[in-house]
Amino acid sequence: MSGYGVIIPAFNASGTIAETLRSIAAQTVRPDLVVIVDDGSTDDLASAIGDTDLPVRLLRQENAGPGSATTRGIAALSTPLIATLDADDLWLPDKIDRQLAHLERYPATAGVFCHWRNFRNDQPDAPEATSVPGWSRTTMMIRRAVAETVGPIVDPPGGRGEMIDWIARAREAGLALDMLEEALALRRIRPGSLSYGRDAARDRGYLEVARLAMLRRARNKAGSG
Repeated sequence: MSGYGVIIPAFNASGTIAETLRSIAAQTVRPDLVVIVDDGSTDDLASAIGDTDLPVRLLRQENAGPGSATTRGIAALSTPLIATLDADDLWLPDKIDRQLAHLERYPATAGVFCHWRNFRNDQPDAPEATSVPGWSRTTMMIRRAVAETVGPIVDPPGGRGEMIDWIARAREAGLALDMLEEALALRRIRPGSLSYGRDAARDRGYLEVARLAMLRRARNKAGSG
């Protein structure tokens, strides 16, 4: 199987990232490298990751958003396959193995995602029963060519919706993205996280993503007319 690397964008994630790294270390296939991009944190992220035995590279940048941090991490990896993970979420132990097997079986597939379940902050062993398709950073594994074709992950105003935009652009480029039916990842629900609850200021990113998608469709229609 091809080697893979992991990218984790992190902002003030010292309270959760050690558990996230343990979920990577528990994978049945070990990564070649884990790139953690500190997106302008004010906590002691370096100390929180100090005990892992994973091959880790820590990069730092001024706060620019998770999309920017993920894009920088992609540039720092040389592996043919790239997996991404938010700094407060978890992978189940066979997540990577199942995705590697899928990509090996279907060479025309550009990327593969999986279902995930929510869990409440400090209760990863008691996830909510319902799993849903995880079109998200935490569940994604892609071939390197995908990142080169689609380009950077752009952070919209408010800080939400960057992966929706990037996945839409990948599909518009004709790339095949598959979804595994198994729940192989856990999404942490905690107050204060970027994705927690509804927030008008943060949610405006979704509106911007929708606007950009409509503009691209209009340009494509005009170009084919």
